[in-house]
Amino acid sequence: MASSDTHRLRLSVKLAYAAPAFALAVVGIPIYVYIPKFYTDVMGMDIALLGIILFSVRLFDAVTDPLIGGLSDKAETRFGRRRPFIAVGSFLVAGAMVMLFTPPAMSPGMTAVWFGVSIYALFLFWTAVVVPYESLGPEITFDYDERTELFGLRDGFLIAGTLMAASSPALVRWIFGVPKTPSGEASVFFLLGILYAPLLIITCWWCIATIKELSPIQKQRLPGLLGSLRGTLKNRPFLILLASYTVSAIGSSLPATLILYYVEYVLRSNMADIFLLLYFATGIVFLPLWVHLAKKIGKKSAWIISMTVNTGAFTGVFFLGPGDVTAYGVLVFLSGIGFGATLALPSAMQADVIDYDELLTGTRREGHYIGLWSISKKLAAAVGIGVGLSILGAVGYAPNVEQKESVLLTLRVLYAGVPSLCNALALVIALFYPISGKKHRDIRSAVERRISGLPVVDPLRRMEPAAR
Repeated sequence: MASSDTHRLRLSVKLAYAAPAFALAVVGIPIYVYIPKFYTDVMGMDIALLGIILFSVRLFDAVTDPLIGGLSDKAETRFGRRRPFIAVGSFLVAGAMVMLFTPPAMSPGMTAVWFGVSIYALFLFWTAVVVPYESLGPEITFDYDERTELFGLRDGFLIAGTLMAASSPALVRWIFGVPKTPSGEASVFFLLGILYAPLLIITCWWCIATIKELSPIQKQRLPGLLGSLRGTLKNRPFLILLASYTVSAIGSSLPATLILYYVEYVLRSNMADIFLLLYFATGIVFLPLWVHLAKKIGKKSAWIISMTVNTGAFTGVFFLGPGDVTAYGVLVFLSGIGFGATLALPSAMQADVIDYDELLTGTRREGHYIGLWSISKKLAAAVGIGVGLSILGAVGYAPNVEQKESVLLTLRVLYAGVPSLCNALALVIALFYPISGKKHRDIRSAVERRISGLPVVDPLRRMEPAAR
C-alpha cells in the first residue's frame, strides 16, 4: 500500500470525510432510543418480542459485518475498493429507513413482521455503507496525531448528528405543530424519514466525490476468512483495544436504550429529550479539549482519563429516585464531559493497530478490522436492546402505567449499575494497550522498510524480526 503521507490534510477533505457520520447518526438515537418505545407504546408491539428481534438482527450483523469488510478489501474497480459500496448503499439505507419509520396501521402481529423485515434491511444496507466508509479513514492519513484530529472531527460530527437526531422529534413537533398523541408520533417519524433520506445520500456522495482512495503498490494477496482471523489473533494491540472497547460499549448501550424508561418511570419526569441534548452537547463542547490532551499525553492516557470521568459521574445515577431531576442533570453533564473522547480516541487507536497488522502481514486490511470492530459495536447494542428490554418484560414492565418496585429497581440496575461496572472493567483492560506515539512511528518506519524490500523488526516484540 502507498507509503505514509507527510502533508497535512486540507480542512475540506476532513469535512467531506466527516459529513456522512452526521447523517448516519440517525440510525443511532432513533433506532436505539425512540423506535423501541414507538413500536411498543404507539404501534402496540410486544416489548419482549421487539427485544428478541433487535437482538437477532445484531447476530445477523455478526455475519454481514466481516463479510462486507472482506469484500471491500478485495474489491477491484476503477472507482476504488470502498466508494462503490458507499454510493449504492446510501440509497438502500435511505429507503429502508423510510420503511422502518412509516409503519402502516396493522395488527400487533403484522406490525412485528413489518418491523422485522425493515430493521433487517436497514442494518444490512447500513453495514454496506458504514464498514467501507469507516475503512476509508485509516488510509487518509498515517500521522499519529492527525488521525486523532480526523477521527475527532468525524466522531464530533457523529455526536452532532446524534444530538440532532435526539432533538429532531421535539423539533418536528414544534415546527409542524404535531400533537404528542399516537397518531402524532407516527407523523413525527414519517417526517423524520423524509428529511433524513436525502441528507444521507447527499453527504455520502460528497464524501466519495472528495476522498481519493490509495492504490496498492502491488496487487494484494489477501488470505481467506480463517487465515484472516488467524492473523488477527497475532495482533495483540488490536485484541486489547477491541476487548476494552466492547466491554465499555456494552455498558454504554444500556443507558442509550433505557433512558426514556428511566426518566419517565424512575425520575417521574418528562424531560428525557432535554437530558439527551445536554449529554451530547457537552460531549461536543469538550471533544476538542480531549483531542488536544491526546496530543500532549497520548491517546491511551487521554482515553483512560475520559472513561474515568464518564464512569465516575454516572455511578451516582443509580442512587436517584422520583424528583431528583436537578441532581440527574448535573451527573449527566459531568458524564458527558468524557463522552466524546470515549468515541473518538478508540477510533484513532484502531487506525494505529491496522498499521501494525500491515507490518505483520504486508497487506492493508481496513475492511477486515472495521468489520470486526463493527461486530463489537452492534453486539454491544444488541445486549443493550435485546437483553435490557427482555429483562424489563420478564420482571413485569407494562407501558403507560406506574411500574412495580421490582421493575424500578431493575431499571436502576440496568441503566446505571451494570454500565458503571462494565466501564470500570474496560478501563483496567485498556491499561495493557502497548502502542504509544513513538511506537507507532517505529511501526510506520518498519512498514516503509518492508515496502522498500529491506529487513524489518517488530517494535512491539522486543525487536524480533517482524512476521511475514
